[in-house]
Order: sequence, then C-alpha cells, then structure tokens
Amino acid sequence: MYNVAVAGHICLDLTPALPLGIGMLPGNLYDIGGMTSRPGGCIVNVGVALAGLTLRPKLWGAIGEDDFGDIVLREVERLGLRTEGIIRSAEHHTSYSIVIEPAGMNRTFWHHTGANSSFDGRFIETDGTDLLHLGYPSLVPGLLAEGGAPLESVMRRARRDGVTTSLDLAVVDPDSAIGRLDWHGILDRVLQEVDVISPSVDDLTSALESGPVTSEQDLIALADELIAKGVAVVMVSAGEDGLLLRTAGAERLAQGGRVLQGLGAEWADASVFVQAKECDEIATTNGAGDAATAGLLYGLAAGLSPTATGDIATTVARRWIQQRELTAEDLAAASAV
Repeated sequence: MYNVAVAGHICLDLTPALPLGIGMLPGNLYDIGGMTSRPGGCIVNVGVALAGLTLRPKLWGAIGEDDFGDIVLREVERLGLRTEGIIRSAEHHTSYSIVIEPAGMNRTFWHHTGANSSFDGRFIETDGTDLLHLGYPSLVPGLLAEGGAPLESVMRRARRDGVTTSLDLAVVDPDSAIGRLDWHGILDRVLQEVDVISPSVDDLTSALESGPVTSEQDLIALADELIAKGVAVVMVSAGEDGLLLRTAGAERLAQGGRVLQGLGAEWADASVFVQAKECDEIATTNGAGDAATAGLLYGLAAGLSPTATGDIATTVARRWIQQRELTAEDLAAASAV
C-alpha cells in the first residue's frame, strides 16, 4: 500500500446539541443540549477515515498556541494520526467552527479561519509520500496569495517528486474576500498540477459561479470541465443523490504519479455514477464529503476498479454519517463490486 499525506484545513469543531425548530430571535433564551468538541477540518476528517481503511496518513497543517490548539493536538494524537507535520503559530488563534446542526437537519457552519491563514504549504515534505491530498484552499488563505501561486507550487513540487496529487474544495462564500478572488483563474492555474479532485456540487458551483445542477448530464459537464483543465480523476459528490466518478485518458493517467500509474486500463476514460447508500440513522452529515474522499483515495491506492472505488466511497460516507466503524465486510463487499 502507498504512503499517504493529508494537508490543508484543520480546526476544532464545536457542536451544540440543538432540538429541531430551535429559534434565533434576539433577546430570547433557548434550552439546548450539551456541547461536543472534536478536531475537524479536511485533514482530520480524511485522516480518520483513511485510518479506518487501514491507512495512517501524515497530517500537515497549522494551529495556534492556545487552548483550542492544545485540544486539537491532544485529540488528533489520541486518534492515532501522525501529527509531526502540524505546526503551531504564536500569531494566530486555532481555527474553529461552530456547527449548527438541529436534530435531523443538514448543518450550517460559523467558522473562524485562524491559523489556517498562515499555512502556505512551504514546509510540506514529499519524501516518502506517494499520495498527497490537500483540502479546502478557500479556508486556507495562505495558499491563495498571488492568484494561487503557493497552492500551485505545493502541487508542482509534489508531482516533480512522483507524488500523485489530490485536491478537495470547500464552498466559497461569494460575499467574502475569498469569494471575490478570480476562482476561474486560480483553478486554471492550479489544476494543471492536480491529478485527483473530489469536490461536491456546491463546492464547484460556488467557486465557478455556474448554474444549478439538476441531472447526471450536468454532473458530467462539471467533471469534464475539470478534466479539460488538466485533472486525471474527478469525483463529484451530489450528497444524497450519489456521486460521479469520471476520468481522463490513459496518457494523462500515466502522468499521474506513482498511484495513478499503477492503475489498470479500465480506469482510462471511465464514467461511473453511484447512488448514495441509504442510512437508517443520521448522527451527523459533517465530514461526510471528506469520508467519501477517503474512500476514493483508498480505492486508487488499493487498485480497485472505478465501480468498486465509487462503491467504497459511498460506503465510507454512509458509515461516517451513521458514526459507525467501517467493517471488514464493508471492505470485502465493495472490493467485490
């Protein structure tokens, strides 16, 4: 199996237990449940999901020298993830998100970028790494200076060393300073150095300011736009509607670093749509997209077929939503697809 590293956004997720129909009228007091806290953000979510898939990635990110940073570092170490790539900044607070997730409903975030603004990827080491996944550049402003030059540099340096590069996006707030950046220009520049990308529909439509996605053909058009920009493997998640896995031709895959070079001919020009797995219970939707990304990366690293990879991605996402551990039977069933 290949060595994997995950870099980019990290934060502390603070989630109050909220009843359905909770109000927000000024001056009112509402009775709610307890607060849970856990390290989150792309690198923790993907890292935890990969660990459940028998991989133990190294994490690269930035936190503050504060109490929240102490909590994040302690909990990430407790989860068994490699933390030597997490640096601490004296100038910034640790990033945090307040997750607003009333019972049975999708979540909303109140987010503070914090130390992620200091992360530009320069200290990422690619020696001994076969696959580098970087997540949420819109929440890591240090990667977006000069039209995305630091992000491009990280990916180019990794690919030069034979590393397969992977990128995930996050929803872009159009009213923020990040939202006013030239995202078409940033993606045109960066995606020439990206081998794998795994955004959600919302991530893409907010960054590209494109129209609504209402059909599988719309998903295919989005994926093909990314392939045209230079990406080899695209997975676009449509939440409860499933996901699309679509790839470039054999020549581009052969240029995709050590992981993609080892894939079979069945991966060239592949197009697979996988329905989302039904969930008998919903514990949280926070991090489900990262879990699907972990399934994609595992499928690529394990040399599974495109269909099996799409199946394991949806399986890992379902287990995450249920907050249940992935089982050996889950892996065996997906590998058999």
